[in-house]
Amino acid sequence: MKSFIKTMILAAGVGTGISLTSAAPAATPEGQQTTVVLVHGAFADGSAWDKVIPLLQAKGLHVVSVQNPLSSLADDVAATRRVLDAQTGPVVLVGHSWGGVVITEIGQHERVKALVYVAAFAPSEGESATDLVKGFPTPVGFNYFVADKEGFLTMSPEGMTKHFAQDVPAVQSKLMAVTQGPIRGKNFDEKATVAAWKSKPSWYVLSEQDHMIQPALQKAMATKISAHVVSLPTSHAPHVSRPTQVANAILAAAAEQSK
Repeated sequence: MKSFIKTMILAAGVGTGISLTSAAPAATPEGQQTTVVLVHGAFADGSAWDKVIPLLQAKGLHVVSVQNPLSSLADDVAATRRVLDAQTGPVVLVGHSWGGVVITEIGQHERVKALVYVAAFAPSEGESATDLVKGFPTPVGFNYFVADKEGFLTMSPEGMTKHFAQDVPAVQSKLMAVTQGPIRGKNFDEKATVAAWKSKPSWYVLSEQDHMIQPALQKAMATKISAHVVSLPTSHAPHVSRPTQVANAILAAAAEQSK
């Protein structure tokens, strides 16, 4: 296995003096191109952003979608850190749902210039997603969690179609149910140790018809972090049902940090 990995590294030009930046647009100075790093949430994977990605690329942004293992907050933070470490220019870090906890924790990374929360948790230091939902009515979507014997949760097909992405065409929501990534249930009890939104400008895409995170909670979090708010009449999946508006919020964050 070690020899295989070494062969692959050499083939890629790493450690050989071969430049790997030649594929970048010639008109973009090295290290100056803005990168959008997308962090998916629970019951999803990196393909959740497939409608937003081409819209951002069309505007000249480099885009990377993180593949979270969803096995712990530390594991998801590590996966995102590896992506951030690989960038050479400024980053707009975007998190959906559970991904909001991840970007809150890792968002102090030196490359990150702005944060965008998409129907996402935005905890303070010492606060978990479970802590955040206390004091608000239990979202109806919580009734559709399915736990396996190891404590990993998935959304049932009915829950995905009727409560996670109820404004998405059934063909798409059924696909989302099939491709979702199971999340370790205890992740939601893990507390943030830092709150990157305290030092980074933030945007919040608020889903007004969300059955997974109460809209009132989203509004409270957006107010707490002094975010620029974009409010949409969507389900918990605005990046799927309203990708143009979500992309525009990300573009606004990118434009602001580049001034």
